Formats: sequence, C-alpha cells, structure tokens
Amino acid sequence: MIDFSVKPTLTGDHVVLRPTTEQDAEAIAEILTDPEVLTFTGTPAGDPAPSLDFLRSWYGSRADLTDRLDLALVDRASGETVGELVFNEWDEANRSCNFRTLVGPRGRDRGLGTEAIRLFLAHGFERVGLNRISLGVYAFNPRAIRVYEKVGFVREGVEREALLHEGRWIDSVTMSVLAREWAVHRGHPSSPATRRGGRPRWPSYPLGV
Repeated sequence: MIDFSVKPTLTGDHVVLRPTTEQDAEAIAEILTDPEVLTFTGTPAGDPAPSLDFLRSWYGSRADLTDRLDLALVDRASGETVGELVFNEWDEANRSCNFRTLVGPRGRDRGLGTEAIRLFLAHGFERVGLNRISLGVYAFNPRAIRVYEKVGFVREGVEREALLHEGRWIDSVTMSVLAREWAVHRGHPSSPATRRGGRPRWPSYPLGV
C-alpha cells in the first residue's frame, strides 16, 4: 500500500530535507512572522501567531502520520532550518496529493527552494509512487510561480478572486505535475535534452532514510 509512513532524509548539494521535530518550532515561529510569508500565504492581518507550544506539538507529531509528509528544509551551509515542504490532502485511490512549501528570509535567493522542491518531487514520484502532485499559488506571487514552472509544474486554471488582500481581489493559480511528465524531465523541463524530446541524463537524487 502506498502511503507516507516512510519519513526520509533527502540530501542535495545545498540542502537537506529531514523529518520535522519539535526543535524546529522556534525557527518556524520566526518564519511565520515574516511579512512576505504572511502576505503570500493569505494570512489575514491581525491573526494571532501560533504559540511555541502549539508549534512544538505540531512539528513533533508529524512523524507519526501516514497520510502526509512534512520535511524541514535545512541549509547545509549553516545547519539552520529555513523552511518546510509538505505533501498533504492525500487521495490514496487516485495517487495524488497537494504540495505546499514555506521558505523564510534566510533561505531565499540562493536556489535552496528550487533544489529542495526537486528533491521532494523526486521522492514523491520515484519512491512513493504518486501520479499527480498539485498546488495553489496566489497570482500576486510571480516569484513562486516561476520556481514552480522551473521544476515542471504546469498551470491548469485559475480560481478567480480567491483572496481579498488589502482591498484587492487576488486570483489563485492551480498548477500540477504528473508522473509521466516527471519521467521525461525530472524537474528540468527547460533543459536541452528535454526540449529535444530525450530523457535527461541526470543521476538519481541521493535519498537516505
């Protein structure tokens, strides 16, 4: 049976993705106060931040769940937790799930998020056996949309006026990547090999448990 009972550690050149623990609570709490994170997650102004006790309980309990996968994003250079990646909304019958990610200020503008997403998707498709991974992203976050397209997500549609932000209605863009697409580009849809119709010759991403 396909599920998320295995909680891997995925190692890349610049990032490590590992199971979350209660020790990640303080780093995540700091990230959740960042204005950019609050804006692009659609968090209403004035909403109280989750308490440290709640975050410790939340991140300390993720390893026990078989219907989702939560991994901390760690910067290999500093050893700091700079974000998280999550598979949730698991549809077992159709081998599909939702994807979301959170990257704080200390993890931005160095390609860490892009590398982390490729590692995470590789695990989802090549180890878990997913067929479809989807996400929603607000249209006023073009940087995130560019990253998602860079790793192979395809725009599917728009949920019109899904968010009211500072008096403006913001659309939500629905995107997905399929197993058959991943088998061709493995997170590099714009590479010369993919454009020629061949399978790129990248080595498998190192995966460890």
